[in-house]
Amino acid sequence: MKRTLVLALAAGLATSSLAAQTAAAPSTPAPAGPAAPVPQALPTKVAIIVFEQAVVATNEGQRAMADVQKKYEPQKTKIETQGKELDAMKAQLNTLPANAPDDQRAKLIKDIDAKEKQLNFDADAAQTAYQTDLQDAYGKVAQKVGGAAVKYAQDNGFNLLLNVGGAQNAPNPVLWFDTQRMDITQAVINAYNASSGIAAPPPSAPSATRPRPATTPHTTGPAAKNQ
Repeated sequence: MKRTLVLALAAGLATSSLAAQTAAAPSTPAPAGPAAPVPQALPTKVAIIVFEQAVVATNEGQRAMADVQKKYEPQKTKIETQGKELDAMKAQLNTLPANAPDDQRAKLIKDIDAKEKQLNFDADAAQTAYQTDLQDAYGKVAQKVGGAAVKYAQDNGFNLLLNVGGAQNAPNPVLWFDTQRMDITQAVINAYNASSGIAAPPPSAPSATRPRPATTPHTTGPAAKNQ
């Protein structure tokens, strides 16, 4: 969010500066120099995907999730049984008559404490193992679905693939983009040079132009390993 705000402010300042420069520019022609190519607008097709939903909705995703659930059914049943036993012990403690022997009450309290600690330990261990297996199963399917999503985007002429189903604090919603068609770095340089009126440096001077990035489509996130 902060980066988006900074980019938006930067874009606004750049627009204001360019407008002011245009208004204040002298009527005399700019120094002669090599004609800069006019940047062409590139058609852009943007695709969106609710990626996590897509992964678990595939046949393989549903089967993988069901397999994990089935694996942990015995532990779930065991923990539920332990919970019922603990509830019964607590009920027994509550129904002890006031004149019950102190040692009987003390033993029951001790047994309840031990039972509760064991239940919490078993439940935490099972939950941790379950989440680990679930993430592993999800990750294996996600790699394949990510590759299929990128291929679909490429085959159908999309330039940008966005995941709109991630968490709000997800670091990067971009799953894939076509750098060859979407990189406007040089086009912006050419446009600025044309509007600034500053001639290009002599050929012997070192160039300040940044090297262009690779022109192969760029993939991030789960689809990266499928390229």
